[in-house]
Amino acid sequence: MTIKWKVALVEDDRRLARAVATGLGEEGYTVRAVESAGRGLELVRHWNPDVVLLDLMLPDNEGPELFEAFRAETDAALVGISARSSVSDRIAGLKLGADDYVTKPFALEELMARVEAVIRRHRGKGGSRLAGGDVVVDLSEGRATRGDRELGLTGIEFRILAALMRSSGQLVTYAQLAEAVWAVTTGPESNSLEVHISRIRQKLEQDGGSRLIQTVRGLGYRFSAEQGQ
Repeated sequence: MTIKWKVALVEDDRRLARAVATGLGEEGYTVRAVESAGRGLELVRHWNPDVVLLDLMLPDNEGPELFEAFRAETDAALVGISARSSVSDRIAGLKLGADDYVTKPFALEELMARVEAVIRRHRGKGGSRLAGGDVVVDLSEGRATRGDRELGLTGIEFRILAALMRSSGQLVTYAQLAEAVWAVTTGPESNSLEVHISRIRQKLEQDGGSRLIQTVRGLGYRFSAEQGQ
């Protein structure tokens, strides 16, 4: 299975945002764009992107300190976008949590190359691997296993399980799953989500494995490795 990496774009220049979103979309990325630091922070809290492209001169906040604010909310790769090209600005950004930095104006090909590079680096970090009990989801390889057994999840099933495991032990609402998996706020019909969850359970519980996904009626689902022990 090929992962469709999720990129959050925080950029108030609408023309630039459209160009970047279109270019990354054509390369297979899922992109969501917002125009302010406040909305960007809300996006990373609920959507769990793999990469954040962050303009450092936003209407409601600006400067390298933005990296610190975003790093407190996410372990995604942070790539700064700024018209400021001084060495001191770059150093300040790196110290406050940036993974890379690109200055305006830039070629779209350069930005995409930097996104690919930070993803490769993050593949080796703990944030690319989710574990709960004997279940392991490897985000960099697009593989999910239980013990020594490959689960063989579809793309949507993989994204649902990863979203649940990111919030292990906590309720994940239907709306939160919709944001994380389908990149929309409405999501699929509830019975469609139930079908996906049922199939994931079948694959997890094959060969007598314990139940790990709990239904919270009327609200959503919870992944808990402890409940099956």
